[in-house]
Amino acid sequence: MIEQAQHSLDTKGLVMLVLSRKPGERILIGDNVAVTIVRIGPNSVRLGIDAPRDMNIVREELCIPPGVDPSVAVPNSTQPAASTH
Repeated sequence: MIEQAQHSLDTKGLVMLVLSRKPGERILIGDNVAVTIVRIGPNSVRLGIDAPRDMNIVREELCIPPGVDPSVAVPNSTQPAASTH
């Protein structure tokens, strides 16, 4: 069954595909990336990502410098921000 997807503009003006998934269901990205919904909780969603080892996958907040509002930040790199600890 083909699901009707929704599109919306994200905070950076890009079009975002919005899909509904249930635990255990997957989303395929290209030929070699799969995102699996592992668990849905009251305040979070746990995702599993199958991707090639050479693909850098980082949580967005690790790419935003300290003190910058994440809702307006546009990371210029996929590398994590340097730790200040």
